[in-house]
Amino acid sequence: MNFIEAIILGLVQGLCEFLPISSSGHLLLMQNIFGINEGGYFFSVMLHLGTLIAVMIVYRKRILEMLLHPVKQAKYWLWLIVATIITVAMAVAFKDIIDEAGEGRVLGYCFLLTAVLLLICDMMRKRFDCSLTVPNMKWYHAALIGFVQGIAILPGISRSGSTITGATLCKMKKDDAAEFSFLLSIPAILGGAVLELPDAFREGAANIDWLPVIAGVVVAGISGYFAVRFMIKLITKHSFKGFIIYTALLGIFVILDQNVLHLINW
Repeated sequence: MNFIEAIILGLVQGLCEFLPISSSGHLLLMQNIFGINEGGYFFSVMLHLGTLIAVMIVYRKRILEMLLHPVKQAKYWLWLIVATIITVAMAVAFKDIIDEAGEGRVLGYCFLLTAVLLLICDMMRKRFDCSLTVPNMKWYHAALIGFVQGIAILPGISRSGSTITGATLCKMKKDDAAEFSFLLSIPAILGGAVLELPDAFREGAANIDWLPVIAGVVVAGISGYFAVRFMIKLITKHSFKGFIIYTALLGIFVILDQNVLHLINW
C-alpha cells in the first residue's frame, strides 16, 4: 500500500463511518479496486480507531458529563450498555456468516439493504411524531437499536444508517437519535478493534510501512470529524434521499460487476 492509497482509504473510512453508506463496505470495495491484500485487515482496524477519536471529540462534552456524573447520566450508560450487549451477542452468534460476508460475496445486496433502511427511516419521520428522548427510553428501545447495529456488522450495511433508522422506529427525537447513534459507535468501534487487533497483527502488521498507516489514520480522524458534524445537521433538517439513491445504485453496480462485468478483482 502506498501513501496515496492510504490517504484515499483514510478519507473513505472517515466519511463513510458516519455518513449512512457503510465504511466497511466502501473499504472492502476500495481495497479490491486497489488490489490491497497484505496488511489490509490491520489497516482497516487502525482507520476505525481514527474515526473513534473523531466522534469522541465531537461529543466530548456529553462523554465528560457521563464520566463525571455517572449517576445523573445513568440512563445514557444503561441504554448504551443494553444496545452494545445485543450487538455483541449477534456478532458472536453469527460469526461464521459475518466472516463469510467479509469476503464481499453479498456486498451489493448489503448496500441495497442500506438503501431500504434509509428509505424506511425517511418514511417513518414523515408519519410519526418523534418525541422520545434518551432518558425516557425503555429497554426494548435500546435492544432494537442494538439489534439493527448488529445487522450492520455486515460490510455494506451502514452502522449509522441502521441505528438512526432503529431510533426513528422507536419514535426518538432527531437530535437524540443522532447523539445516541454516534455515542453507540464508541463501544462498537473500540470493542471491534480490541477483538480484531490480535488477528490483524497476525495478518502481517510487522511488515507494514507505518508512515502510510499513520497518514491514513489522521485523515480518517479529520474527515470523520467533519462527517459527524455534517450528519448531525442532515439528520435534524434534511432527508436521506441522496444516500438512498447512491447506495441503491452502488449495490446494483457491485452485483452486476461480480456476476457480469468483472471490472474489479473480487
